[in-house]
Amino acid sequence: MATRHDIRNVAIVAHVDHGKTTLVDAMLKQAGAFAAHAAESLDDRMMDSNDLEREKGITILAKNTAVKYHPKDGGDVITINIIDTPGHADFGGEVERGLSMVDAVVLLVDASEGPLPQTRFVLRKALQARLPVILCINKTDRPDSRIDEVVNEAYDLFLDLDADEEQIEFPIVYACARDGVASLTKPENGTVPADSDSLEPFFSTILSHVPAPSYDEEAPLQAHVTNLDADNFLGRIALLRVEQGELRKGQTVTWIKRDGTMSNVRITELLMTEALTRKPAEKAGPGDICAVAGIPDIMIGETLADPENPIALPLITVDEPAISMTIGTNTSPMVGRGATGKGADNKAVVKDRKVTARQVKDRLDRELIGNVSLRVLDTERPDAWEVQGRGELALAILVEQMRREGFELTIGKPQVVTQVIDGKVHEPVERMTIDVPEEHMGAVTQLMGVRKGRMDNMSNHGSGWVRLEFVVPSRGLIGFRTEFLTGTRGTGIAHSIHEGHEPWFGTLTTRNNGSLVADRSGAVTAFAMTNLQERGVLFTEPGTEVYEGMIVGENSRADDMDVNITKEKKLTNMRSAAADSFEAIVPPRKLSLEQSLEFCRDDECVEVTPEAVRIRKVNLDARERGRAASRAKHN
Repeated sequence: MATRHDIRNVAIVAHVDHGKTTLVDAMLKQAGAFAAHAAESLDDRMMDSNDLEREKGITILAKNTAVKYHPKDGGDVITINIIDTPGHADFGGEVERGLSMVDAVVLLVDASEGPLPQTRFVLRKALQARLPVILCINKTDRPDSRIDEVVNEAYDLFLDLDADEEQIEFPIVYACARDGVASLTKPENGTVPADSDSLEPFFSTILSHVPAPSYDEEAPLQAHVTNLDADNFLGRIALLRVEQGELRKGQTVTWIKRDGTMSNVRITELLMTEALTRKPAEKAGPGDICAVAGIPDIMIGETLADPENPIALPLITVDEPAISMTIGTNTSPMVGRGATGKGADNKAVVKDRKVTARQVKDRLDRELIGNVSLRVLDTERPDAWEVQGRGELALAILVEQMRREGFELTIGKPQVVTQVIDGKVHEPVERMTIDVPEEHMGAVTQLMGVRKGRMDNMSNHGSGWVRLEFVVPSRGLIGFRTEFLTGTRGTGIAHSIHEGHEPWFGTLTTRNNGSLVADRSGAVTAFAMTNLQERGVLFTEPGTEVYEGMIVGENSRADDMDVNITKEKKLTNMRSAAADSFEAIVPPRKLSLEQSLEFCRDDECVEVTPEAVRIRKVNLDARERGRAASRAKHN
């Protein structure tokens, strides 16, 4: 087997917010990827190019970049291809794709928080793929850092995941990615490594421990499609890794599809990544990560091969989806009527408003092209589809993207995807790691008990904080976040990861309060709100347009209550209607898209438009709801 020593392929994996994207930024700057004058004006988190990624502060899509590293001993320039992967469990499909492109991983761990659920998930995938691991302890400058304990926890995690002797002999790098400093010598807790002023030790560790791509000189062309992108001029772009042989611009290759059929296609454009841009290239060899254009219907996991000897590579497999929700067209009385619902003035706010079933279905089909962890299934209704994904956040991100593109949708309450194993119904369970101050430990334990959570581990680091580990059914976590933040006064940190399936846990009651439901259409009045705010928490402001069946607040009692929130103050011969009383209106609670999905009960859904998110009853008519409730009671 021959080896290419001028290239290294590595993925950076970690739990959410442990500093992956910041480390990639520092690598790009120090490898001279930008001109000196440009580097000063660059934003932080350059790899998070998506608007939603910048707003939420998380990486959603796996992205690749390449740096040209000049060894200090004056050797040949080495290209390091870096895959920046998401840290959130819901985007695990992106991580699995990223690992299929590389020869080793850098496991980033926070020097204070230590290994968390997503660290376990990405490390398990890397060990299964037999990839070498470099451990990087990041954020050593945190005042609460505990470097020795975190290194020991990392070793325990390797042993827990059945790593063999070869895999557990990994190098350790200590870094402060924000300052662009790394060292092989352990610094004092809470300090930046003092014996280095750059990432040079980190680069040299990558060169010495990441295996160079090996290949068979006689083997025919094999290239694996691992990701997709789009360009206004080139159309669909396939990102692929060349495993064997050589790929050239203008070359005719055999495209082996997912179903095994083959067809010959021509590579019209070949691009190689350099820093954050793709540049035209003439050829790509074994181990190169490149992008090709000219194949309009190519899909992830397919193979480009030699026409004379086509050999398919294995398809990329991802874990089964755990959460599903129904996405359909907007069926409310306000469909197509803008933010306040007041007619033609607001119709032009979003051009090209998309409200038909065909448009929604086309958009969901387009999402399937680049998102391997998503599934779309037909339902009994022609204008609604069941969308299955890894978690609530992944599905909420999809809805948010569609909303920004001008779609109007009706979203059902998230449900779990069950499996029948040995004749019994099994449901997905999550491993939940919770860090809370000691005084809130009782509240969290009570909250998890209601959701049928089983405590697996509890540790106290002596800093006033406790770490609790639970195994809890996935459906118990729907709506958990809001109550958790309330119960811990906003101080708790919770992370979860899919842990497999267990027998059905039985009925769960997670929301005890009913809803305040508008009983007629009209505009919300301050007079009505003043009278209703004693009944519960309101979600709407004065002047907001509502319709019958729309949920305008949370009742303080367990059952639903139909209310007239459009009631006006009547004129009398003693006082004019304009002479308002001076009672203060409590500011309404504003619910985000994720909070609205968490709030829903089984008979409720969320109406999503480009301007507004509203919660409503599935059945808008109050009399129909009453009849349905009495039928259910008698049955």
